[in-house]
Amino acid sequence: MSAAETSGKIEYSDSVNRNALIAVKAHLIAGLLVFLLMMLGGLTMRAAQGTWLEIGADLFYQIMTVHGVGVVGAAVIASTGVQWYFLRQYVRLSNGIFWTNFIIFLTGVVMILGSIFVGKYGGAWTFLYPLPAISMGAWSNGAAALFQLGVLIIGVGLLILYLDFGRAILARYGSLARALGLTQLFGKEPVDYKHPAAVVASTMVLIVNFLGIAAGAVVLVMGLINLYYPEFKPDALLMKNLIYFFGHVIINATIYASVIAVYELLPRFTGRPWKTNKPFYAAWFAIVFMVMGVYPHHLMMDFPMPSWALIAAQILSFGSGIPVMVVTGYGALMIVYRSGIKWSTTAKLLVLSMFGWGAGVVPAILDAMITVNRTFHNTLWVPGHFHFYLLIGLLPMIIGFTYYLTGEGDSKEETKTVDNLGFYAYLIGAFMTSMVFLASGANSIPRRWAAHLPEWVGYAQVGTVAASLVVIGMLFFIVRALVSLPGASNPR
Repeated sequence: MSAAETSGKIEYSDSVNRNALIAVKAHLIAGLLVFLLMMLGGLTMRAAQGTWLEIGADLFYQIMTVHGVGVVGAAVIASTGVQWYFLRQYVRLSNGIFWTNFIIFLTGVVMILGSIFVGKYGGAWTFLYPLPAISMGAWSNGAAALFQLGVLIIGVGLLILYLDFGRAILARYGSLARALGLTQLFGKEPVDYKHPAAVVASTMVLIVNFLGIAAGAVVLVMGLINLYYPEFKPDALLMKNLIYFFGHVIINATIYASVIAVYELLPRFTGRPWKTNKPFYAAWFAIVFMVMGVYPHHLMMDFPMPSWALIAAQILSFGSGIPVMVVTGYGALMIVYRSGIKWSTTAKLLVLSMFGWGAGVVPAILDAMITVNRTFHNTLWVPGHFHFYLLIGLLPMIIGFTYYLTGEGDSKEETKTVDNLGFYAYLIGAFMTSMVFLASGANSIPRRWAAHLPEWVGYAQVGTVAASLVVIGMLFFIVRALVSLPGASNPR
């Protein structure tokens, strides 16, 4: 493959570009379809809690398990498509490894679905030790093992992909520090305002996600050993730390990977460049440590945890949303302000994502306060804050990028009525869903309960209506993607 570098970007042959675009489309379509299925699962759970639908508790927890792991998986595969599409414009990535990760992902998905709906596994995405091995007959060791193997296989595929990311970045920039902009930040090189934001963000994601997935692989292997050799009894607190480090890092990394779409696309819509600078590099350097250090705020009710870890997690949680949001949110506003931007569905979704990311951090910071955490953390407040992040922050980035690939962002025609219907149904439903969860948590309604007390049912019923709007909006997006995306050419 021959390539020429122009203005920091790598130009590929048309055939290579077409093959790469097909791979990106496959990732996006798979991710969006899984998101839709998980939304239907969430709708089912809310309807059951609202007494509008009757399902058994065992099925509820199976749906809860697939909903949790499925949303994370969909976020990973779709955000990887966004990240890979833009990163390969600056470094030489392997199409073969990208497809290999996709096939491995689908294999893991089949294993997880089999473990849940055939093997009846319902131990939640967290697979907290020693729950998988003590199901009291609800599922077999084989089902628990299949679930953990499915997650492990997906992680292995991602590690292979990240090795390719690292190889390509090192080949182009010489070191991760240089790719992250640290040589410019600390004065070893002059500031290059054209240094790609996509490379900076991708390098950060590579570092934290490689470590997070590696930790997840370690804990999954230990859990698998315990299933078949019960005399092997790992420390429960160590297992929980590794699981939450893995889980917290990987789901947050999907947002940091997807925000690359904002950096790359808003300048195209406004005609204004996104200039990187020292504050930008400092923010992304800080978030490397913050993303990896805040996870103990999930363990504040685990009293054996060292006090220093909980205090550090609280402090880092207070500041974790600030560095990138300041440079990204402020940067997005400045690029859009008086730019004459055409408010296509793509543009609206990307700007909405900035609101979702910025506002979603507020309930998360409140929950990270030790005194609040003791009351709120095991309530629906927590689903409230991460549904806010994912529905109004992450997904608009991914859907906006998908619309861009269909050519919608460059179209001179008026935005179609169906796009407006989808956008506003989704926006209203997503906001309502998040607010109902937060209100439920503020009223001490617990999370992960299949049955609700009579005084909680009203919240669940309003939540069911809200979830229905989310599903309707997502259906509009999915239909548009399935109809327009397969035949769309590479946007220029």
